[in-house]
Amino acid sequence: MPELVLKPKKAQPFYARHPWVFAGAVASVQGSPEDGAEVDLLSSTGNFVARGLYNSRSKILARLYSWDPERHLDRDFFRDKLAMAIRLRHELLGLGDSRGACRLVFSEADGLSGLIVDRYADWLTLQFTSLALAQRRQMLAEILADLLAPRGMVVRTERGIGKLEGLELHDGPLWGDPPDGPILIEENGLRFHVNICEGQKTGFYLDQRENRQAVARLAEGRRVLDGFCYTGGFGLFAARAGATEVIGLDASESAIALAEANARENRLDQVSFIRGDVFDELARLEREGQRFDMVILDPPK
Repeated sequence: MPELVLKPKKAQPFYARHPWVFAGAVASVQGSPEDGAEVDLLSSTGNFVARGLYNSRSKILARLYSWDPERHLDRDFFRDKLAMAIRLRHELLGLGDSRGACRLVFSEADGLSGLIVDRYADWLTLQFTSLALAQRRQMLAEILADLLAPRGMVVRTERGIGKLEGLELHDGPLWGDPPDGPILIEENGLRFHVNICEGQKTGFYLDQRENRQAVARLAEGRRVLDGFCYTGGFGLFAARAGATEVIGLDASESAIALAEANARENRLDQVSFIRGDVFDELARLEREGQRFDMVILDPPK
């Protein structure tokens, strides 16, 4: 097994299970590992710390996955980690509804640094931010197919990651049949059209589920402006909660089209959308003397 030997006094974060080994913490690389290969991380005194996957093209020289010297990073290892992540969502968080959507695997949070898996009804999206896991994408897809039996899986890429990781990946099908257009998901009783093959992130901002509910609790009887509305998530929940009027703003023509479809799907007639630069539209609304009881601003980074 190739080895990374740490500099003196650099081992403590990794004994504490920090998963990223930056090149500056490493004194030497023993054994000439290829990019994506398994490597053992050793302390400066030669003690085993953890096992990870190597990438000479990245500032993160290795990502760590196992702290058991007897456990190799093989198919069985990744199957166990994926099964544990899925079980957490289904059994403990109650996110197993086949009509819904949720993040099944969240990279370091599930001990799978560099992999994000989102489920949208009968399809999965996979996002790779690690060269080594991208190299194993077919194996990971086969495991997920066995565990979840989806209709298909697609790869979504994050801008800039390819350069940082020395990774060449493009959005597109990975396994099974991709959807032939937007698919319908359900979140807390509302239905949303989601295009998992294009658009921002992996198709929908799944991490805002609780925030959409929190905002909705404040919306009853109010006139609401939803800036950077994307496909209408915040605004539609506000409308269902009793907002008197909701106006959504977004620069993306395709996002506005889906937002309008989502409003029709949920029969929320007090919602309308305007396509345009949000800053310009805010200035225009101010000039016109428009007033709102609630303003939601959730801009992209």
